[in-house]
Amino acid sequence: MAYELADFCNDAHKALKAQPLQAALDDIATRLRALLANPAFVAATFNDETPIGKRELYHDAETDFYVLAHVQAPGKTGSPHSHGSSWAIYGNARGFTDMTEYRRVNGADEEASVLEKSDHYRLNAGDSRAYGPNVIHSTSHPEKAWVIRVTGTDLDHLPRFHFKKSRDRMVEAAE
Repeated sequence: MAYELADFCNDAHKALKAQPLQAALDDIATRLRALLANPAFVAATFNDETPIGKRELYHDAETDFYVLAHVQAPGKTGSPHSHGSSWAIYGNARGFTDMTEYRRVNGADEEASVLEKSDHYRLNAGDSRAYGPNVIHSTSHPEKAWVIRVTGTDLDHLPRFHFKKSRDRMVEAAE
């Protein structure tokens, strides 16, 4: 029997209620890979005519997590950002996402941030990865991508870090 969206949402709810946060996020990321391996789910959620943008597939009122379907335009590159006190799990249904993680190398009390790249990798179709609270990262979509993103709350109403080139700067990692 194929792993369905309802199974995933139920399992994610249980994980968030029963496990410490990082263990729950790792569990949910694993379960998202199982959902992305269901071709019927992917076909029902995305097709070539699905417009660019995001739509809500599910919201769990008790734990406040969301399951969102995103179609990313080719050539879209995001600035470094965090999800503040919340978290997110990214999973690719089709296409790929190039991910870069950063660490802040100056004091959090300083107004301008100085970021250093700490990791860079690709999430291919079927891959997923969890990003805990305050993890700074960026996404890049050289080609069109179909992405499932699970978030701990509605991120549009949460204070979080957004890299601003006029204020913040990047430094090269020390070798």
